[in-house]
Amino acid sequence: MAEKESEKEIERIYVIPLRKVKIGRSSLAAPRAVKEVRSFLTKHMKVDSDDVWIDDSLNRELWSRGKFKIPSKIRVRAVKFEDGVVEATIPELGEKKSRRELLKEEKEKKTPILRREEEEIGEGEGVAGTGEYDISPTADGEVKIKKKKAPKKEKKETEKKPAKKSTEKKKESKTTKKAKKLSAKKKKPAKKTEKKK
Repeated sequence: MAEKESEKEIERIYVIPLRKVKIGRSSLAAPRAVKEVRSFLTKHMKVDSDDVWIDDSLNRELWSRGKFKIPSKIRVRAVKFEDGVVEATIPELGEKKSRRELLKEEKEKKTPILRREEEEIGEGEGVAGTGEYDISPTADGEVKIKKKKAPKKEKKETEKKPAKKSTEKKKESKTTKKAKKLSAKKKKPAKKTEKKK
């Protein structure tokens, strides 16, 4: 087994047996093989299963003969980084750059658009037409642009309309309606007599 301690990275080469995976339904052989590689590396590298990255080359090797026929064993190069992430690849590929290094290079190449605009414009000046939009940078180096919402107008208390009478009538029971009609008939003649005087 080869170890690399200089950069606080541990590199080991394992031969993972996959014979047990072949027992059972053959339609699940390749997915079970991927799970077995992951569980083997979590056990031997002492990390969580979420922290194991299986490289595309290793995945292709497991699925090379199809879903039903998998290799009985496979050689794997596992590199454990200082933050506890393990990357699994095939050792036959040689010293290929890890996925982690490729991601770092991509982040360095990207420069946020917003920062470039600020450098060109300067601190005192602003971009024309940005008053209507919110511009916020993301972690990926990209920019999110959202249209600002119009301020809500406050309604005055006097402008509020009273509740509709039709909804009130629906709520009233039949007996109360009849009682109101009778009382209204009794009041009408009394009012007419008062008007004649």
